[in-house]
Amino acid sequence: MSEGCRAGCGACCIAPSISSYIPGMPAGKPAGVRCVQLDEHNLCRLFGDPSRPSVCTRFNFDPSVCGEHRDEALATLTWLEQSTC
Repeated sequence: MSEGCRAGCGACCIAPSISSYIPGMPAGKPAGVRCVQLDEHNLCRLFGDPSRPSVCTRFNFDPSVCGEHRDEALATLTWLEQSTC
């Protein structure tokens, strides 16, 4: 059940690794590294742009992953990344 991303969170653009091409990061990004497309308000500059990686497009807000606040989302996504690498 998707409620939409929490504005200004950006945890999904920092915690996980992304192995596909991202404009400005042609080799993708390592886990824990801020995506260059995440702006100063923690919003994706590529939202709605066809060059946005499909993995990002497919990610949906889920309370079990995103929690109640940004710090909880970062912790959960970091744990998931470390547990699955």
